[in-house]
Amino acid sequence: MYLDTTQPIAARVDDLVSRMTLEEKVSQMVHEAKEIERLGVPEYNWWNECLHGVARAGLATVFPQAIGLAATFDPDLLFRVATAISDEARAKHHAAAAEGNRGQYKGLTFWTPNVNIFRDPRWGRGQETYGEDPFLTAQLGVAMVKGLQGDDPKYLKTAACAKHYAVHSGPEAERHTFDAQTSLKDLFETYLPAFKALVDAGVETVMGAYNRTNSEPCCASNLLMGILRDVWKFQGHFVSDCWAIKDFHEGHHVTSRIEESVALAVKMGCDLNCGSCFYYLEKAVEEGLLDEKFITESVKRLFTTRFKLGMFDPEDAVPYTKISKDVINCDAHRRLAREAAAKSIVLLKNDNGLLPLRRDYKKVLLVGPNAANVNLLLGNYYGTNDRLVTILEGLIGKSHEGMVIEYRPGCTLKGDNENAVDWTVFEAKASELVIAAFGLDPSLEGEEGDAISSREQGDRTSVSLPASQETYLRKLRDSGTPVVLILSGGSPVAVPYDIADAILFIWYPGEEGGNAVADVLFGDTSPAGKLPLTFPKSVEQLPPYRDYAMKGRTYRYFTEEPLFPFGFGLSYTTFSYDALTLSKNTVAAGESVELTVSVSNRGQRDAEEVVQMYLTDMAASVDVPLYALKGFQRILIKAGETKQLRFTITPEMMALVNEQGERVLEPGDFTVTVGGSCPAEVSRKLGAPAPATAVFTVK
Repeated sequence: MYLDTTQPIAARVDDLVSRMTLEEKVSQMVHEAKEIERLGVPEYNWWNECLHGVARAGLATVFPQAIGLAATFDPDLLFRVATAISDEARAKHHAAAAEGNRGQYKGLTFWTPNVNIFRDPRWGRGQETYGEDPFLTAQLGVAMVKGLQGDDPKYLKTAACAKHYAVHSGPEAERHTFDAQTSLKDLFETYLPAFKALVDAGVETVMGAYNRTNSEPCCASNLLMGILRDVWKFQGHFVSDCWAIKDFHEGHHVTSRIEESVALAVKMGCDLNCGSCFYYLEKAVEEGLLDEKFITESVKRLFTTRFKLGMFDPEDAVPYTKISKDVINCDAHRRLAREAAAKSIVLLKNDNGLLPLRRDYKKVLLVGPNAANVNLLLGNYYGTNDRLVTILEGLIGKSHEGMVIEYRPGCTLKGDNENAVDWTVFEAKASELVIAAFGLDPSLEGEEGDAISSREQGDRTSVSLPASQETYLRKLRDSGTPVVLILSGGSPVAVPYDIADAILFIWYPGEEGGNAVADVLFGDTSPAGKLPLTFPKSVEQLPPYRDYAMKGRTYRYFTEEPLFPFGFGLSYTTFSYDALTLSKNTVAAGESVELTVSVSNRGQRDAEEVVQMYLTDMAASVDVPLYALKGFQRILIKAGETKQLRFTITPEMMALVNEQGERVLEPGDFTVTVGGSCPAEVSRKLGAPAPATAVFTVK
């Protein structure tokens, strides 16, 4: 019956699993699932990645790193990016299977997106996330899931995954032993909302984190699993992070041996082991540590996913099998990568309108360790292709014969050339403009084992620009020639504000990064990216890294003056916010408020703007955010044009989270602020337009 496509998937799964022996069932619960020849079950490798493009599987379109995609504040763009990724994933899967390759990174179950909250800028894997805000993370994560999974009523295009559940954000070096202690308030207010949003959106998979949360390992947490399965009613399958199960007895010491670890994990609802520990499940059953019924339920959940992906149906019945491999890194996808990279770029400073560049420069010096650095395009968890456009290549491609762009590396990322003879400062004096490409690349920050130049296993101990780079930039600055600083990184890079005349932050921009940078520098695109996280001035402004309490963290609870605030980003034009009106000034509990605001482009250039709505509870009984993002829209406004935007403030947005983790709507006054950045006072000092505000009262 399990091969009868007219039967419901649940019935087919029950029939197939009922035919399996215990040994066969266990063989399906590790990421390298074995073939069961007698039942026609092919081998399958569950481990695949597509954080910003199909990763580690050869040719693919490389989109900007996730944190760069977050800087676009554009869920529609993320949906289009995810749709392109899932198109390529389907094409690559079927092409590989046709050639007999069913190995790692060739499947259809993708461990994306990462919706952890980037609570501390020292975390090397923060680049994989959508930033520090739960609302933004949820909106973008849902868009990614929908684009990856498709909209067919019967079949999944690919299976997306919400990771790493939950309360996971470093330290990388201690992730196999660390216990993240958090209050129920912080848990439900900050760490869990994005996961709930993805579950509500139908995400197929949830991945458990390595660490413990409140003393329980995340892959076997009574608290977290109870929320996921019992409260949120998650129906998909749960996978451990890779080799996280052995951490139960080797790192966390909540069990004494591997048989106890695997029994605990499966009892608590972990269905799939990325790793090999689950091979001990047979022994755990033999010893009476685990009832086979738990294994049966897990295997059913796993095969439900495989059936939904169409793996046991004729190819003609599954619409996604027809996607041609011609889509892989096709011209349309390259154009989308370029659009995404350009939309992600954040203009942090632009003194005297230095940007966009004039076309009449005759001699420009391009300098810096990232100018010709392919690695900075990629971030981590990346694909590859044969056309990766560096900043050098992008600028040369955009220049004309009347302009000479001379390139010199100048210094290295880590400054191991301090005693070398360097002529670039003399070149800077002889040039009309210096474009300096500095910052970080993935060798300096990332996941444990990936960031090969990091002494902290991928994390950072400082948010500052490496000292040798800052020293070199000072020399360029002293030349007297105007400097445009292009900073790259997957996390905040604090630089002295006076280090350059103009500053662009480009993240890890993907295969078309060089062309996108050139598009923005030369004014073909007006920058409209916004920071999805706060840039502090130094780590001295931050709480201890290992402290998971939200007090003093992220823009919502950060009381210091940052270098650059959340939501900040300048434009080549000037916007103004006016005429904010509310549908009512007093509302009863349970009622929504409709908001309208006028946004005008006062400049000479057509440009996009990210309009952001923040809410502040002015009379709460517990600590609440200074302000919290509750809505945003990225829109194009032509020069001289005014657009009227609408937002809805729902009762859920007005509710606070109390110390018990409960959402409660209390009476009192609320301030709503709409603008081009978060309401921090420093936003206006840095050039953001004055926001529009209003107050309403909940009875």
